[in-house]
Amino acid sequence: MRFDFLEAKSPPLIGVDISSSSVKMVELSEAGKDLYRVERYAIEALPKDAVVDGNIVNLEVVGETLKRTWKRLGGRIKNVALALPSAAVITKKITVQAGLREQELELQVETEANQYIPFALDEVNLDFQVIGPAPGNAGDEEVLIAASRKEKVDDRVAVAEAAGLKPFVMDIESYAAETAYELISRQLPNGGRDQTVAIVDIGAAMTHINVLHNNQSVYLREQSFGGNQLTQEIQRRYSLSADEAEIAKRQGGLPENYEPETLQPFMDTLALEVARALQFFFSSTQFTRVDHILLAGGCAMIHGLDEVVASRTQVSTMIANPFANMALSSNVRPKQLTADAPALLIACGLALRRFDS
Repeated sequence: MRFDFLEAKSPPLIGVDISSSSVKMVELSEAGKDLYRVERYAIEALPKDAVVDGNIVNLEVVGETLKRTWKRLGGRIKNVALALPSAAVITKKITVQAGLREQELELQVETEANQYIPFALDEVNLDFQVIGPAPGNAGDEEVLIAASRKEKVDDRVAVAEAAGLKPFVMDIESYAAETAYELISRQLPNGGRDQTVAIVDIGAAMTHINVLHNNQSVYLREQSFGGNQLTQEIQRRYSLSADEAEIAKRQGGLPENYEPETLQPFMDTLALEVARALQFFFSSTQFTRVDHILLAGGCAMIHGLDEVVASRTQVSTMIANPFANMALSSNVRPKQLTADAPALLIACGLALRRFDS
């Protein structure tokens, strides 16, 4: 299978995000020009350590979870768009002479890739896309190269096929998040133009920071912090098993002192992590401010987290909801979708791949 996160129009497909804590699926359809409808979505928890640091450790368990999620989704479409973690992909922009024939371009890409990729080319999936004219030189054009170790791609393909699904697109998580962000940017002043926006995706184990300026990524970073810290604290404080703590965290039922003594300190620490991430961004780029923070991932569902982060960073903060202006089918409960939306950012971006033109 080609590593085709850069391909054109796709057939009907569903976006599938495999994270370290769950499998998320989203199916969208067209509801008019530039308008979409959420047909259905599903989220299914993954057993602990089935996926670690973006690597699928237990293929069988992940395949079974995918199958369950697809059944819960209740649709018919079997084509899927999947994504690799950004850390598993090497991307590089190169400049080539404009107007090269396909074969010449492929040859040049391979030559360039050899310099940047620390593996033999037969061990990687390689893809490229012409971005457009190179800035400052009319006779050249910019090409984006993306490469990943074959086993990273093969593992994702294998679990999808084990679940009876057909992998059609292999994207990159940060790109999928950016695709979904394009819908959210319409909610920002001036459609996000001339704005610097930090997408902070707080998962179970990792926080991913992707800073965009004028809707283009200018900075990527990962920090080892996530919702697992809160689960472990609940476990320790209330003498629960890991599974019990996870359920209590999501569904409630903890003692009254939970919020002030456990949840609030976690939110404060998380806000501090976000503030630190912004400091790293300022110190390693020419940027001196961020206009908006967009919170995504499972932790973004915590009530009031946006206010805590805004207060700590002094930056306008909102919860990511790429579905805000979409129509909803009768299969979707609006209130539940709003609650789940920040965790579905990548799956939504992948689902949007069926409308690529």
